[in-house]
Amino acid sequence: MLIFNHSSLMTFTLIGIPGLESQHLWLSLPFSFIFLAILIGNGAILFLVATEPTLHTPMYLLLALLMVADLVSTLALVPKLLFLFWFNDQDITANVCFTQMFFIHGTSVVRSALLVAMAFDRYVAVCKPLCYNTILNHSLVGRLGLMALAKGVILILPMPLLLQRLTFCHMVIPHTYCDHMAVVKMACGHTRSNHIYGLIVILLVIGLDLLLIGFSYALILQAVVHLNSRGAIWKTLNTCSAHLFVILFSYVPALLSSLTHRIGLSIPPQAHILLANLYLLLPSVLNPIIYGIKTKEIREKVAKYL
Repeated sequence: MLIFNHSSLMTFTLIGIPGLESQHLWLSLPFSFIFLAILIGNGAILFLVATEPTLHTPMYLLLALLMVADLVSTLALVPKLLFLFWFNDQDITANVCFTQMFFIHGTSVVRSALLVAMAFDRYVAVCKPLCYNTILNHSLVGRLGLMALAKGVILILPMPLLLQRLTFCHMVIPHTYCDHMAVVKMACGHTRSNHIYGLIVILLVIGLDLLLIGFSYALILQAVVHLNSRGAIWKTLNTCSAHLFVILFSYVPALLSSLTHRIGLSIPPQAHILLANLYLLLPSVLNPIIYGIKTKEIREKVAKYL
């Protein structure tokens, strides 16, 4: 059995989707379509927010930051995946692998933190509308963005650093990208600290962020039930609907992917790998569509340019 412990000299091999290697070329078609949809959709939202002064509000600035996180995550994942599918380019050096891992997981943390900030934005808009512009000024939006970035860096940077201390006995990763747990399973020896730290990150990101989002919406619902007009209730709920759809499509696939890794749910490896890619790409595809459909201001700006 070969043992490797010099990360700068190691080269991992990405299998892609186990059991579907012969179908990689066909699978590249939907992934190529998804890649183009993400670039066009998120790019269009960023263009609108950047060029339209009426969209320079906290809600749309936070949305723009979310689009940037989606683009970074997609660019860290999809190009290598397509090269694997098109040209069977399976090799990836350890340093590149760890860098890809940092950007993919880091942007997931940033995206989750921005969803918390957007939930706070909706809380202020519904519960304290008269103080909205005073509380959520551009300075606070900038600080929230920096806090989301710092959270992503601080929580994810230890993952590749801990991996560099391990000795690897296996170099073939049955995955389409360098997922943290998939790489940990390639190591021999004690990986308990890596497992524990990965679990801590999940609890701090999915657990804590969902708790904060739930608390914000509990306060929003409390305010909504005291409204007298049915029209006012519908209007209030409609302002939050886009954010709620984004939360649903962001966290549900992420929770399922984490459970299959850590609890060992008996699902086919092909389904697990596809789910792992889905939880990264699905929000990036749907976010521009959801906000484009549910947000009147963006619909009007799109119609103007078309």
